[in-house]
Amino acid sequence: MSTIIVFASKHQGNTRKVVEAIAKECEVELYDVTQGPKDLSGYDKIGFASGIYAANFDRGLLDFAASNLPNDKKVFFIYTATLDTDFSKSISKAIAGKNATVIGQFGCKGYNNWGPFKLMGGAAKGHPNQTDLANAVSFFKNTVEPA
Repeated sequence: MSTIIVFASKHQGNTRKVVEAIAKECEVELYDVTQGPKDLSGYDKIGFASGIYAANFDRGLLDFAASNLPNDKKVFFIYTATLDTDFSKSISKAIAGKNATVIGQFGCKGYNNWGPFKLMGGAAKGHPNQTDLANAVSFFKNTVEPA
């Protein structure tokens, strides 16, 4: 079975750190959404990973998912954010109508010094940390690989 994680990682590179930690220990292809369209039909499982911007996944990643996700695929979500909450609504909406099966999601804190957080010196400093990265790898091994 082949697995790919399509990701968008801006500003601090938080999401890139998470997906690279997963790829270092697991068999998965990484694809930066800024590379443009990609045929995903040959993958059994497709992950979408992003930092969170105004409570949403990256706009480019959302557009990519809506345009490039084939029907009837197993999908999973990964995100980094300042707050501990479920941010999967925007990506779920983007893939609506694709008959995708969501097999799991993982979120962790990510350092943010954008907008109002810059005024206070940033938030979630030091994240993702080694524990966050280990938890991401564990999520992948326990949730994505067996699915």
